[in-house]
Amino acid sequence: MSQQKQPMPKLGPRTTRQRTAVVETLRDLDRFAPVKAIHAELEARGEKVGLTTVYRTLQSLAEIDAVDVLQTPEGETLYRHCLTDHHHHHLVCTVCGRTVEVEGGPVEKWAELVAARYGFDLVAHDAEVYGVCRACQAQA
Repeated sequence: MSQQKQPMPKLGPRTTRQRTAVVETLRDLDRFAPVKAIHAELEARGEKVGLTTVYRTLQSLAEIDAVDVLQTPEGETLYRHCLTDHHHHHLVCTVCGRTVEVEGGPVEKWAELVAARYGFDLVAHDAEVYGVCRACQAQA
């Protein structure tokens, strides 16, 4: 399933060649990836971007919600280009990393109810669903 190119997303106040290259690479990867994999892809494309620059760029893009960020159970941070500006969740294949953005629906209500039940004012929540995609199931 090929994703049609959309206009360049928000890059923040500093649009640089390196920043643009990182975002383009994330858009093309279309899955959650660790910083080192993103850096390796940039190098494979002939981009001269240091690993530290990639780290800083991804952190600043995360701060303006231009990328999605996940923490693996092992503590590794993964990044992915956001397809939408509104709040969403993800289905993530644990084999190939394929990711699908999904609406929260009942998760949103559940988060509000649980927070209220325990006397919390809901500020934010994350809910990701992990499984094995159809393509990986077919290969197994």
